[in-house]
Amino acid sequence: MTTIFRTFVVSIAAAAFAATGAAAHEYKVGALDIGHPWSRPTPKEANIAGGYLTITNKGKTADRLIGGTSPVASQIEVHEIVDVDGMAKTRPLANGIEIKPGKIVELKPGALRIVLLGLKEPLQVGQKIKGTLVFEKAGPVDIIYNVEENPGAAVSGIAHKHH
Repeated sequence: MTTIFRTFVVSIAAAAFAATGAAAHEYKVGALDIGHPWSRPTPKEANIAGGYLTITNKGKTADRLIGGTSPVASQIEVHEIVDVDGMAKTRPLANGIEIKPGKIVELKPGALRIVLLGLKEPLQVGQKIKGTLVFEKAGPVDIIYNVEENPGAAVSGIAHKHH
């Protein structure tokens, strides 16, 4: 390999690593890894927003996401989507979301989600929203939701392969 080509390859690899490290954000509490919390921007009149992320349980016992808090919302609930008379409706999960050992749970649009109720301000693209997730066994963990129009565009495929 020529020196110029080797320098080029190393430069590309370093740039890719820097880009994925900056775009992906992850948190850890106990045996749980929380990957890339995000939310969408909301219209001015909206009083509700969804929160999305992945939770990986690297432990030997199940845990449960039971709630959370955020200074931008008066309340946070954990919801699922159900079919009611052919219509998709969201409803709170009284017992939260179980994360079994060795499993990944993905909270995403159209599925399980965190719901921020009673928004105190609209969410805007580029905003970083502080929050806390509460797990039954692992306890609380502080996170930041990135407000994004299209969350996949900001993170390369390399970063998403490990989620």
